[in-house]
Amino acid sequence: MLPTFQRLNEPKKQIFFRLPFSRLALAALCLPLGAFCFCVAWSLMFDFVRSTFTHCDVSNYLPSVSAAIGNYEPQKTIWRLAIFLHLPLRLAVAKMYLEYYREHIKRNRRLFGILACTLNVIEDFALFCLSLWTSADNYEIHRNSFVVFIACSECYMLISYLLNRNARKVVLLPHEEKSLRYKRNLFLINVLAFGLAGYCFLRHNAHCEAGVYTFFAFFEYIVVLTNMGFHMTSYWDFYAQHVVFDAKNGLYLTHF
Repeated sequence: MLPTFQRLNEPKKQIFFRLPFSRLALAALCLPLGAFCFCVAWSLMFDFVRSTFTHCDVSNYLPSVSAAIGNYEPQKTIWRLAIFLHLPLRLAVAKMYLEYYREHIKRNRRLFGILACTLNVIEDFALFCLSLWTSADNYEIHRNSFVVFIACSECYMLISYLLNRNARKVVLLPHEEKSLRYKRNLFLINVLAFGLAGYCFLRHNAHCEAGVYTFFAFFEYIVVLTNMGFHMTSYWDFYAQHVVFDAKNGLYLTHF
Protein backbone atom coordinates (compact mmCIF):
# COMPACT_ATOMS: atom_id res chain seq x y z
CA MET A 1 0.00 0.00 0.00
CA LEU A 2 1.38 3.42 -0.92
CA PRO A 3 2.05 5.95 1.82
CA THR A 4 -0.89 8.23 2.52
CA PHE A 5 0.88 11.42 1.55
CA GLN A 6 1.80 9.99 -1.85
CA ARG A 7 -1.74 8.92 -2.61
CA LEU A 8 -3.08 12.30 -1.57
CA ASN A 9 -0.60 14.13 -3.76
CA GLU A 10 -1.33 12.06 -6.86
CA PRO A 11 -2.89 14.24 -9.60
CA LYS A 12 -6.57 13.58 -10.05
CA LYS A 13 -7.69 12.40 -13.47
CA GLN A 14 -9.79 15.22 -14.93
CA ILE A 15 -12.72 13.58 -16.69
CA PHE A 16 -14.58 15.92 -19.01
CA PHE A 17 -17.44 13.52 -19.73
CA ARG A 18 -18.50 9.89 -19.49
CA LEU A 19 -21.59 8.50 -21.22
CA PRO A 20 -22.88 5.11 -22.36
CA PHE A 21 -21.84 4.33 -25.91
CA SER A 22 -25.45 3.44 -26.71
CA ARG A 23 -26.36 7.13 -26.38
CA LEU A 24 -23.59 8.16 -28.74
CA ALA A 25 -24.66 5.54 -31.28
CA LEU A 26 -28.32 6.56 -31.08
CA ALA A 27 -27.47 10.26 -31.44
CA ALA A 28 -25.27 9.53 -34.46
CA LEU A 29 -28.21 7.65 -36.02
CA CYS A 30 -31.16 9.81 -35.00
CA LEU A 31 -29.76 13.09 -36.33
CA PRO A 32 -29.49 12.05 -40.01
CA LEU A 33 -32.43 9.63 -39.81
CA GLY A 34 -34.74 12.25 -38.32
CA ALA A 35 -33.60 14.86 -40.83
CA PHE A 36 -34.02 12.46 -43.74
CA CYS A 37 -37.56 11.48 -42.73
CA PHE A 38 -38.47 15.14 -42.20
CA CYS A 39 -37.10 16.18 -45.61
CA VAL A 40 -38.94 13.43 -47.50
CA ALA A 41 -42.21 14.02 -45.61
CA TRP A 42 -42.04 17.82 -46.04
CA SER A 43 -41.25 17.48 -49.74
CA LEU A 44 -44.24 15.19 -50.27
CA MET A 45 -46.63 17.40 -48.31
CA PHE A 46 -45.54 20.91 -49.32
CA ASP A 47 -43.21 20.63 -52.34
CA PHE A 48 -44.66 17.64 -54.15
CA VAL A 49 -44.80 19.08 -57.66
CA ARG A 50 -41.36 20.68 -57.60
CA SER A 51 -39.56 17.87 -55.78
CA THR A 52 -40.96 15.07 -57.96
CA PHE A 53 -40.51 16.86 -61.30
CA THR A 54 -38.11 15.25 -63.79
CA HIS A 55 -36.76 16.42 -67.13
CA CYS A 56 -38.98 13.82 -68.85
CA ASP A 57 -42.11 15.41 -67.34
CA VAL A 58 -43.72 12.01 -66.65
CA SER A 59 -45.68 10.85 -63.62
CA ASN A 60 -43.49 10.52 -60.53
CA TYR A 61 -44.59 10.06 -56.93
CA LEU A 62 -41.43 10.24 -54.81
CA PRO A 63 -38.65 12.84 -54.67
CA SER A 64 -35.10 11.65 -55.18
CA VAL A 65 -32.77 11.95 -52.20
CA SER A 66 -31.02 14.95 -53.78
CA ALA A 67 -34.33 16.71 -54.41
CA ALA A 68 -35.63 15.96 -50.92
CA ILE A 69 -32.58 17.13 -48.96
CA GLY A 70 -30.88 19.72 -51.11
CA ASN A 71 -33.08 21.72 -53.45
CA TYR A 72 -35.60 23.52 -51.27
CA GLU A 73 -36.05 25.13 -47.88
CA PRO A 74 -36.42 24.29 -45.03
CA GLN A 75 -35.28 20.79 -46.03
CA LYS A 76 -31.83 21.93 -47.14
CA THR A 77 -31.08 23.71 -43.84
CA ILE A 78 -32.46 20.90 -41.68
CA TRP A 79 -30.38 18.27 -43.48
CA ARG A 80 -27.18 20.33 -43.44
CA LEU A 81 -27.57 21.07 -39.74
CA ALA A 82 -28.12 17.39 -38.90
CA ILE A 83 -25.07 16.30 -40.93
CA PHE A 84 -22.92 19.03 -39.38
CA LEU A 85 -23.94 18.04 -35.85
CA HIS A 86 -23.55 14.31 -36.38
CA LEU A 87 -20.13 14.50 -38.10
CA PRO A 88 -18.11 14.76 -34.84
CA LEU A 89 -20.05 11.77 -33.46
CA ARG A 90 -19.27 9.68 -36.56
CA LEU A 91 -15.59 10.63 -36.37
CA ALA A 92 -15.53 9.67 -32.69
CA VAL A 93 -17.02 6.27 -33.54
CA ALA A 94 -14.38 5.80 -36.27
CA LYS A 95 -11.68 6.39 -33.64
CA MET A 96 -13.37 3.85 -31.36
CA TYR A 97 -13.28 1.29 -34.16
CA LEU A 98 -9.58 1.90 -34.70
CA GLU A 99 -8.95 0.89 -31.08
CA TYR A 100 -11.49 -1.93 -31.37
CA TYR A 101 -9.67 -3.47 -34.34
CA ARG A 102 -6.31 -3.18 -32.60
CA GLU A 103 -7.70 -5.13 -29.65
CA HIS A 104 -9.82 -7.75 -31.43
CA ILE A 105 -8.28 -8.31 -34.88
CA LYS A 106 -5.26 -10.52 -35.55
CA ARG A 107 -2.01 -8.63 -35.91
CA ASN A 108 -1.46 -9.60 -39.56
CA ARG A 109 -4.90 -8.17 -40.48
CA ARG A 110 -4.68 -4.87 -38.61
CA LEU A 111 -3.71 -3.00 -41.75
CA PHE A 112 -7.19 -3.81 -43.07
CA GLY A 113 -8.64 -2.39 -39.85
CA ILE A 114 -6.77 0.87 -40.44
CA LEU A 115 -8.00 0.86 -44.06
CA ALA A 116 -11.60 0.34 -42.90
CA CYS A 117 -11.40 3.26 -40.47
CA THR A 118 -9.79 5.47 -43.13
CA LEU A 119 -12.59 4.65 -45.58
CA ASN A 120 -15.12 5.41 -42.84
CA VAL A 121 -13.62 8.86 -42.26
CA ILE A 122 -13.50 9.63 -46.00
CA GLU A 123 -17.12 8.50 -46.29
CA ASP A 124 -18.10 10.88 -43.48
CA PHE A 125 -16.44 13.88 -45.12
CA ALA A 126 -17.82 12.96 -48.55
CA LEU A 127 -21.32 12.92 -47.04
CA PHE A 128 -20.64 16.32 -45.52
CA CYS A 129 -19.47 17.70 -48.90
CA LEU A 130 -22.39 16.34 -50.92
CA SER A 131 -24.74 17.82 -48.32
CA LEU A 132 -23.01 21.21 -48.32
CA TRP A 133 -22.82 21.43 -52.12
CA THR A 134 -26.12 20.12 -53.45
CA SER A 135 -26.87 19.23 -57.07
CA ALA A 136 -28.63 22.59 -57.43
CA ASP A 137 -25.68 24.55 -55.98
CA ASN A 138 -22.70 22.83 -57.63
CA TYR A 139 -23.52 19.67 -59.54
CA GLU A 140 -19.90 18.67 -60.21
CA ILE A 141 -18.82 18.78 -56.55
CA HIS A 142 -22.05 17.08 -55.49
CA ARG A 143 -21.61 14.32 -58.08
CA ASN A 144 -17.96 13.69 -57.21
CA SER A 145 -18.69 13.67 -53.50
CA PHE A 146 -21.50 11.19 -54.07
CA VAL A 147 -19.21 8.86 -56.04
CA VAL A 148 -16.59 8.98 -53.27
CA PHE A 149 -19.27 8.46 -50.62
CA ILE A 150 -20.73 5.38 -52.33
CA ALA A 151 -17.33 3.84 -53.15
CA CYS A 152 -15.99 4.30 -49.62
CA SER A 153 -19.27 3.21 -48.05
CA GLU A 154 -19.47 -0.07 -49.97
CA CYS A 155 -15.79 -0.88 -49.43
CA TYR A 156 -15.98 -0.01 -45.74
CA MET A 157 -19.02 -2.20 -45.15
CA LEU A 158 -17.45 -5.16 -46.93
CA ILE A 159 -14.08 -4.90 -45.17
CA SER A 160 -15.71 -4.34 -41.78
CA TYR A 161 -17.89 -7.42 -42.19
CA LEU A 162 -15.00 -9.63 -43.36
CA LEU A 163 -12.72 -8.47 -40.56
CA ASN A 164 -15.28 -9.31 -37.90
CA ARG A 165 -16.08 -12.65 -39.50
CA ASN A 166 -12.64 -13.96 -40.44
CA ALA A 167 -9.90 -12.04 -38.63
CA ARG A 168 -10.83 -12.00 -34.96
CA LYS A 169 -8.46 -13.23 -32.25
CA VAL A 170 -11.25 -14.60 -30.05
CA VAL A 171 -14.71 -16.08 -30.55
CA LEU A 172 -17.56 -13.63 -31.05
CA LEU A 173 -19.72 -12.81 -28.05
CA PRO A 174 -23.52 -13.10 -28.51
CA HIS A 175 -24.01 -9.37 -29.06
CA GLU A 176 -21.11 -9.33 -31.54
CA GLU A 177 -22.66 -12.23 -33.44
CA LYS A 178 -25.87 -10.22 -33.66
CA SER A 179 -23.91 -7.24 -34.98
CA LEU A 180 -22.23 -9.44 -37.60
CA ARG A 181 -25.57 -10.80 -38.86
CA TYR A 182 -26.93 -7.28 -39.24
CA LYS A 183 -23.76 -6.16 -41.01
CA ARG A 184 -24.10 -8.98 -43.55
CA ASN A 185 -27.81 -8.48 -44.18
CA LEU A 186 -27.66 -4.69 -44.39
CA PHE A 187 -24.64 -4.79 -46.72
CA LEU A 188 -26.35 -7.24 -49.10
CA ILE A 189 -29.58 -5.22 -49.15
CA ASN A 190 -27.58 -2.03 -49.67
CA VAL A 191 -25.70 -3.44 -52.69
CA LEU A 192 -28.89 -4.87 -54.21
CA ALA A 193 -30.79 -1.60 -53.73
CA PHE A 194 -27.93 0.41 -55.20
CA GLY A 195 -27.87 -1.82 -58.28
CA LEU A 196 -31.63 -1.53 -58.74
CA ALA A 197 -31.49 2.24 -58.26
CA GLY A 198 -28.82 2.49 -60.95
CA TYR A 199 -30.89 0.36 -63.31
CA CYS A 200 -34.02 2.49 -62.76
CA PHE A 201 -32.05 5.72 -63.22
CA LEU A 202 -30.60 4.58 -66.54
CA ARG A 203 -33.95 3.23 -67.72
CA HIS A 204 -35.70 6.47 -66.79
CA ASN A 205 -33.20 8.54 -68.75
CA ALA A 206 -33.36 6.18 -71.74
CA HIS A 207 -37.13 5.64 -72.01
CA CYS A 208 -38.87 8.28 -69.84
CA GLU A 209 -41.45 5.79 -68.56
CA ALA A 210 -43.97 6.92 -65.96
CA GLY A 211 -43.21 5.70 -62.44
CA VAL A 212 -39.68 4.43 -63.11
CA TYR A 213 -38.11 7.43 -61.37
CA THR A 214 -40.33 6.66 -58.38
CA PHE A 215 -38.72 3.24 -58.09
CA PHE A 216 -35.30 4.90 -58.43
CA ALA A 217 -36.11 7.18 -55.50
CA PHE A 218 -37.48 4.27 -53.45
CA PHE A 219 -34.31 2.22 -53.90
CA GLU A 220 -32.27 5.32 -53.09
CA TYR A 221 -34.09 5.49 -49.75
CA ILE A 222 -33.18 1.88 -49.05
CA VAL A 223 -29.51 2.62 -49.79
CA VAL A 224 -29.57 5.54 -47.35
CA LEU A 225 -31.41 3.65 -44.60
CA THR A 226 -29.29 0.49 -44.83
CA ASN A 227 -26.14 2.64 -44.67
CA MET A 228 -27.43 4.23 -41.48
CA GLY A 229 -28.39 0.81 -40.13
CA PHE A 230 -24.94 -0.61 -40.84
CA HIS A 231 -23.29 2.15 -38.84
CA MET A 232 -25.80 1.55 -36.05
CA THR A 233 -24.34 -1.96 -35.55
CA SER A 234 -21.67 -0.21 -33.47
CA TYR A 235 -24.34 -0.34 -30.73
CA TRP A 236 -23.65 -4.08 -30.37
CA ASP A 237 -19.92 -3.95 -31.12
CA PHE A 238 -19.44 -1.63 -28.14
CA TYR A 239 -22.22 -3.11 -26.02
CA ALA A 240 -22.23 -2.06 -22.31
CA GLN A 241 -19.20 0.20 -22.80
CA HIS A 242 -18.85 3.86 -21.90
CA VAL A 243 -17.19 6.67 -23.81
CA VAL A 244 -14.80 8.65 -21.61
CA PHE A 245 -12.85 11.79 -22.38
CA ASP A 246 -10.22 12.90 -19.90
CA ALA A 247 -7.21 15.20 -19.85
CA LYS A 248 -4.64 12.37 -19.75
CA ASN A 249 -5.88 9.78 -22.26
CA GLY A 250 -8.23 11.75 -24.50
CA LEU A 251 -11.16 9.82 -25.96
CA TYR A 252 -11.42 6.11 -25.11
CA LEU A 253 -13.78 3.28 -24.18
CA THR A 254 -14.17 1.63 -20.82
CA HIS A 255 -16.42 -1.04 -19.33
CA PHE A 256 -16.89 0.99 -16.17
